[in-house]
Amino acid sequence: MSGPDRPGGLPVLLPFVAPRSEARLRPAHAWLLCGLGTVALPAWAQAGTASLPPLEVVLKWAPLLLTGFAFNVAISLMAMLLGTLAGTGLGLAMLAEGAVLRRVAWAVTQVFRNVPWLVLLFFVMFLVPFQVTVFGLRVPLPDWVKATFGFSLPVMANVAEIVRGAVRSVPTTQWEAAESLAFTRRQILWRIILPQCAKRMLPPWMNVYALIAMATVQASIVGVTEMLTLTAQVHAAEGGRPELFAPLYGFALLCFFLYCYPIDRLTARLERRFETR
Repeated sequence: MSGPDRPGGLPVLLPFVAPRSEARLRPAHAWLLCGLGTVALPAWAQAGTASLPPLEVVLKWAPLLLTGFAFNVAISLMAMLLGTLAGTGLGLAMLAEGAVLRRVAWAVTQVFRNVPWLVLLFFVMFLVPFQVTVFGLRVPLPDWVKATFGFSLPVMANVAEIVRGAVRSVPTTQWEAAESLAFTRRQILWRIILPQCAKRMLPPWMNVYALIAMATVQASIVGVTEMLTLTAQVHAAEGGRPELFAPLYGFALLCFFLYCYPIDRLTARLERRFETR
């Protein structure tokens, strides 16, 4: 613009100065920026985490996944303990002199041996109550307890068949010699026959344990938080990246292999040593 005292001067463009009322940041705008920052920062942090290489992601979550694997091992050990105790009694019941007891024990063994383990697991999970009352005291039954009991049922049936087969494999001359020495049937069974059956039962018993240890991952289907469940949760926490699927589940596969393979080799070694093949 031309000044009043410069009638012939060139027009001059003055710098733009915003009014003070418009230059200030309004409170509504400040709250809007804060809200956008609150939403954007977690997204940025998640994007930074998702950029980790697959190996670093596995190493990052390895302690948590190994905790879940230890829970799998604990479930397998407890199921094996319960199943061995119950299976020993069931196997001896199949050798009882009474025909009724022998047939009932045989029927129970065949049912639990020839039913899928996952079906037994669902059977126990949905039919066993969430809590029981003992002498007026309520005892909760969490999912992992019911899953342990569900896994112990096929163990019981397989151990019963192992006990029956081991006792039957002892030569009848052992029974006849013990009877000639005036031993009772119970004394013959517990003092003479079963001690000889220990080495016959050990290799197949270890095979059953290896199978139950690998089958504990089925507990994830019924809501038990074990290694497979944690692996799926970790994969989801990392944004569900497709390239993490194989490393995470491969880590679970490696853990079970390193645990079960030595059991398999030890079983084969015991079979060769005891000559039970």
